[in-house]
Amino acid sequence: MTSTSVIQTDAVVIGAGPVGLFQVFQLGLLEIKAHVVDSLPHLGGQCMELYPDKPIYDIPGTPRTSGRELVASLLKQIEPFGATFHLGQEVSTLAPQTDGRFLVETSRGKRFLTKTIFIAAGVGAFQPRRLKIDGLDAFEHTQLFHHVTDPTWFAGKNLLIVGGDEPAMAWAARFAEAGPHQAGRVTLLHRREVLTASADAQARFRGLCDAGALQFRVGQVTGIEVEGGTLRAARITDVNGDTAPLPIDALLVLLGLSPKLGPLAHWGLDMERKQLVVDTEKFSTSIPGIFAVGDINTYPGKKKLILCGFHECALAAFGAAALIFPGEKIQLQYTTTSPRLHKLLGVESPVFD
Repeated sequence: MTSTSVIQTDAVVIGAGPVGLFQVFQLGLLEIKAHVVDSLPHLGGQCMELYPDKPIYDIPGTPRTSGRELVASLLKQIEPFGATFHLGQEVSTLAPQTDGRFLVETSRGKRFLTKTIFIAAGVGAFQPRRLKIDGLDAFEHTQLFHHVTDPTWFAGKNLLIVGGDEPAMAWAARFAEAGPHQAGRVTLLHRREVLTASADAQARFRGLCDAGALQFRVGQVTGIEVEGGTLRAARITDVNGDTAPLPIDALLVLLGLSPKLGPLAHWGLDMERKQLVVDTEKFSTSIPGIFAVGDINTYPGKKKLILCGFHECALAAFGAAALIFPGEKIQLQYTTTSPRLHKLLGVESPVFD
């Protein structure tokens, strides 16, 4: 293992939801830089996946916000600390080293040698719900997709979207409308006639269907047709049991996400009911140097609230600092009055009479 093949760091945060982002902030105040890994292709975790625009009323000092606004505020707050994000990948292996550090590797081959690990994975790593069709997974990232990262890639292509909620309808409408990302033919397939979306999204979608810009079909994908190593068609079975091929260039499956513990269930950490057992002094797990904050942990009196996760981040950061800076006395300083923290945050120190 060479120094260029592995990223050496003081901290790796697993999870880029609100708690994981605030963990970056608390570490930054102690001059600990972090790398952040998340299985989703975007920041925000469960907040952005499940309720990006729903109101949240219990964030201290913020009478009302949304998941999207909260994530944006947290990202603004951590800007001074220069965290590096590694998205669309999960931590696949973790190996303790003889010097007390951990060798961490992701599903995309990123490797870290880190002194501490913070698991802020919420209820687990979100994995897309998949179609169980023989041979389909071979086309992952070439013709089969569960997220859209580059809309222009779909331009001019015959696209089948599978799903029945607002994200599926929104992408179907976007690809059907004129623009640099307009697909050749867009079909939305759902197992039943009823679609789940806001009135505005329904109206936009239905309008495009009425105009012939996109098609809506009721049924399920029950097979695929492959020619020369290329996915040529999806076999669709309708509500009457009739099956026919639909020629496609790309398949976008938007059936939602399912949280799974994934590899961390096999790292030898003490667990109760699929949650990591921690102390309440520094939120350390049963392995020194590995901390767990937010919904992934459990302890007497645990409440699954964002504000509780924020509290846990502060104590976990101080617990980690004792390992990262052995022998040093870690002083508690306040962002209100500390010139050192003001310098780290890039703000001017106030003058008090």
